Amino acid sequence: MIKKLVSLVFVAIVAACAGFYSWSMQPISESTIEFTIKPGSSVRSSAQQIANAGVPINPVMLELLARLHGQANKFKAGPYEAEAGITPVGLISKIVRGEFSQFSFALIEGWTFKQMRQALLQNPYVKHDAAKLSDQEILAKLTTDFTQPEGLFFPDTYLFPKGVSDMDVYKRAFDQLQQHLLTAWQQRDAGASPIKTPYEALILASIVEKETGRASDREMIAGVFVNRLRLGMLLQTDPTVIYGMGDQYQGKIRKRDLQQDTPYNTYTRAGLPPTPIALVGMDALKAALNPAHTDALYFVARGDGSSQFSSNLDDHNRAVNHFIR
Repeated sequence: MIKKLVSLVFVAIVAACAGFYSWSMQPISESTIEFTIKPGSSVRSSAQQIANAGVPINPVMLELLARLHGQANKFKAGPYEAEAGITPVGLISKIVRGEFSQFSFALIEGWTFKQMRQALLQNPYVKHDAAKLSDQEILAKLTTDFTQPEGLFFPDTYLFPKGVSDMDVYKRAFDQLQQHLLTAWQQRDAGASPIKTPYEALILASIVEKETGRASDREMIAGVFVNRLRLGMLLQTDPTVIYGMGDQYQGKIRKRDLQQDTPYNTYTRAGLPPTPIALVGMDALKAALNPAHTDALYFVARGDGSSQFSSNLDDHNRAVNHFIR
């Protein structure tokens, strides 16, 4: 009788273990469910938080599984996603590795800092700690080397955990720009450009970024502006005028706008504007520091994204008459 009872208990234990193992390897849900584990949570509390978030899993069994795997003290707090088809074992592994749920945030070449701020404010996955800060207050939290934030963030697609502070986004994009700017400066053609500092290079690159309709023209456009700077000519570039107009710009530049003096009006003021006018990609930065060796002083849009370059005003006027007037 005792042997029979022991056998039954053994069979029951084996069956329970087999069932538990089978459960641990079965998909939890057919849809993706988000959940968050709070800082300082025990494995028991974490399992309950996961269940409370709507993940269809028994928290007691999840806790037991974590303990059996020796991972009960390795859970990392943060935002997660239980993807469709994930198993209890896979879920625990994700939490132990800290594979937080992420979102992508794209910064676009040519954006202004105002556009970058607006995109962050509209992003539902970001904690808006900087929402009430001024541009200068945001910059002050990142650096003391600059007084204006324009152009100081690198355009790229970044991955962040959901719930990240917008200040973390600013810092990462700022740090990336500093690294890329230093690299480009170290690889510059020092004899090809009158640019004296990395910040001046960033300013020129922002103009090249806004003036370029076709990527293959970047070095030539940079070459034109470098030639003008070297000769003391006015840059006379519309994107700087538009930037200086701010909200007054409504899609069209008039003659009086070109005559209205602002710090960014390169038709009325010589040299570079005081700051960049947009976010700068690596290609524009390289072009500004390694411009084409050319005698061109003028260019005009052909209408297909490319530009016609001229070395004298007569040829330029003829190009303008052909492609514009």
